Amino acid sequence: MDESSSSKPTKTNKIESVLECFIFNGRWLIAPFFVGLLFAVIVLLIKFFKQLYYMGSSVFSASNQDMLVAILTLVDTTLLAGLLMIVIFSGYESFVSKLKTNNHEDRPAWMGKVGFSGLKMKLISAIVAISAVELLKVFLNSAQYSSDQLIFKIVIHLTFVVSGVLFAFTDYLNCKTSSH
Repeated sequence: MDESSSSKPTKTNKIESVLECFIFNGRWLIAPFFVGLLFAVIVLLIKFFKQLYYMGSSVFSASNQDMLVAILTLVDTTLLAGLLMIVIFSGYESFVSKLKTNNHEDRPAWMGKVGFSGLKMKLISAIVAISAVELLKVFLNSAQYSSDQLIFKIVIHLTFVVSGVLFAFTDYLNCKTSSH
């Protein structure tokens, strides 16, 4: 056997190695997206405190229904911020690099353990919860909507619910296969 062919990398192998290294390092191109989502969380935080301020300033003049809608808006904003953090943590760890938290005591238990399937389920669950809060706010102000608008909003929510159930069912079927 010729030693030169087994010990020396060929030009094709070098090109392949450089290409693979380039592609692998390309994962850093999506890191700015996660930083942008972190800024979106900051914007939501500002919106949250603005809503909290308005709610606090009208605590004695607002009706119970108005207060409930304001509280649901705070819940909705919080759920959205949590959804963004799930996407940031899981997406960064899945596609860019592991977060080095030195086993910090506050590290969420699911971090580093949620795969694409788990991330998908967390996302759809959060979306369904956000949709449910929005639908509840609509029902509290149902007089402001036509029956067609109400039906449309219910259909959208049910679409999210059915999608979530179908995602869960396909994940269940997928984990039952021997090749999973």
